[in-house]
Amino acid sequence: MYKILIADDDVELTNLLTEYLQNEGFTTETANDGEAALNMASESQYDIIILDIMMPKMNGFDVLRQLRTQSQVPVLMLTARGEDVDSIIGLEIGADDYLAKPCNPRVIVAHIRAILRRADTSSTENDSIKINKLELNRGSRQVHLNKHLISMTSTEFQILEVLMDNAGNVVTKELLSELALGKTLSPYDRSLDMHISNLRKKLTSASEQNNWIITVRGVGYQFVMFEHE
Repeated sequence: MYKILIADDDVELTNLLTEYLQNEGFTTETANDGEAALNMASESQYDIIILDIMMPKMNGFDVLRQLRTQSQVPVLMLTARGEDVDSIIGLEIGADDYLAKPCNPRVIVAHIRAILRRADTSSTENDSIKINKLELNRGSRQVHLNKHLISMTSTEFQILEVLMDNAGNVVTKELLSELALGKTLSPYDRSLDMHISNLRKKLTSASEQNNWIITVRGVGYQFVMFEHE
């Protein structure tokens, strides 16, 4: 049974989500301010965290920044409707996905299930993809570059897996969104671009190479096959 932390200062919303998610078979706990959310996330294990941005004591961005120093637990951020900057910042600092408030509980559940599918570690596949000095293991869901572990969110792992499976070929944004994010790409959705940007930063930081993933303008992305020194 999946365990979810709902972090939002809107008590009416947390009660609504708690009831709805429990009816869907999830176990839930709630926090109504940022400090409580961070403490609970640090002391207990959750399968996913629903994290609002505007909370007292500590906002959702600061919670996520601190959380990412110790955990890669999947995070679904709730942003104010129309605040595109908030969603971009959330993705930059490690959110797996975002939804604009107010949102239908059914939609939240759909996003939760999609994120949990990406984060599933029960796969019996232990095969690895190794290209140059980068190795991705499907079973352990770990990525090593130059034999050093690179910490990744489940979404970043999924995107990298699709790109490495198709190394040398261009993967369209539409296909990458379907295969890695589990959703149809919408015209103004920047989430895929932000996840790619995060991946590039992590790979560059570990190897000082900045061209692992190239953009084919107007089409999609390509994982480069040439040898990295």
